[in-house]
Amino acid sequence: MNRTMTRAALALSLCLATAAHAGPPTEGSGVAWDITEGLTTEIGQRLAGTEREAAARDWAVARLKALGFQNIRIEPFTFDGWVRGAESATLTAPYPHKLAVAALGYSAPTPAGGITAPLVYFPTLDALKAAPEGALKGKIAFIDHAMRAAQDGSGYGPFGAARRQGPSIAAAKGALGVVIRSIGTDWQRNPHTGATSWAKAATPIPAGAVSNPDADLIVRIAKRGKPMTLALQLEGKPVPQMPSGNVVAELPGRDPSLPPILVACHLDSWDLGTGAFDDAAGCGIVTEAALAAQKGTKPLRTIRVLWAGAEEVGVFGGAAYAVAHKDTPHALAMEADFGADKVWRVQFNFAPGNADLGDRIAASLAPLGIVRASGKASGGADVGAIIAAQKLAVIDLDQDGTRYFDLHHTPDDTLDKIDPAQLAQAVEAWRRVLAIVANEAGPLAGG
Repeated sequence: MNRTMTRAALALSLCLATAAHAGPPTEGSGVAWDITEGLTTEIGQRLAGTEREAAARDWAVARLKALGFQNIRIEPFTFDGWVRGAESATLTAPYPHKLAVAALGYSAPTPAGGITAPLVYFPTLDALKAAPEGALKGKIAFIDHAMRAAQDGSGYGPFGAARRQGPSIAAAKGALGVVIRSIGTDWQRNPHTGATSWAKAATPIPAGAVSNPDADLIVRIAKRGKPMTLALQLEGKPVPQMPSGNVVAELPGRDPSLPPILVACHLDSWDLGTGAFDDAAGCGIVTEAALAAQKGTKPLRTIRVLWAGAEEVGVFGGAAYAVAHKDTPHALAMEADFGADKVWRVQFNFAPGNADLGDRIAASLAPLGIVRASGKASGGADVGAIIAAQKLAVIDLDQDGTRYFDLHHTPDDTLDKIDPAQLAQAVEAWRRVLAIVANEAGPLAGG
């Protein structure tokens, strides 16, 4: 590829290549595909706290029962949530443009009729932090960033701070509202939503994200040096004490005295797409792998499956699980919440006495093209609290994230994006790991 090719030219060439090979989505087979297809088709958008998330819990109980799981239950909890409302953004000066925008979770609503104010461009979150106190009074901040695609998704942490922290910082500077470049790596005109956080002293303000092409437009106009004005309407609002719940089920092992293996995903999704990558596929992967690990001789240890609720809006399900099960010993925890693509890397957090177990797992995964990394496994959001509380052993099966943030929290998170072959490889990787750890009779502990 010519290194001087522009971003626009590259995008066009990729679109043409995709169009040339386009066809109907390929259907997969197996439990993982069936769960992903079922959740996205029969339930669809599953924003935490809504009727559709409640329907998803009932759907999950029925599906897990039909698959032969035991001790199936819903463990309810409440949380302070958020609902979406009408939303629009229009650049009114110096050139009129209607922008593709989505409110961020926990955005405050604009007043009736929206707000219109000068738009101030900040190339980075650090540039916003450096703005003088009160500099944004009566204005709307725009926060840019430079996230790029990476196999390990490593850009999400640092660049995602523009969404997680940026609105609160803008509010502290006096802003009327804030708009960010979507935290994503795609070139489609789809905004990426996601939750933001407010400092205790902050007064929440309207906060949204525009699509990456629209962010590029704002950048080009800002470079012209002409004052910009934005009309912004975001009617989403926080709602206290919304209902949610975790779905928990088990495949009992031969020795009930041994602490169980916990495998997790999250059942809720954002409301722009149908949550195929995030995280119906994760629920499909852990569930099929748990069943497959039971084939033949039943494992020694019980495998417990957690389909967590209200993850997207604050990991409330994982926190509720840790409280509800604080007195129940666990052996090891794993989570699938990074799409449907193949596993490429394995990482461990084992005590020194479990070093041989890590070697055996790595050897089993090597024929699938999975490499062993020296980093320490963290386990994921929904198992993080129970891991920390009980100092559990952890295994991370890292999936290829090259295209994950093209779809993450967007209208494009739909079933047609899933590659059945890659999904099947992820299931097989999980199956191999569970077949080993669920038959480990000795003690398991984190490092």
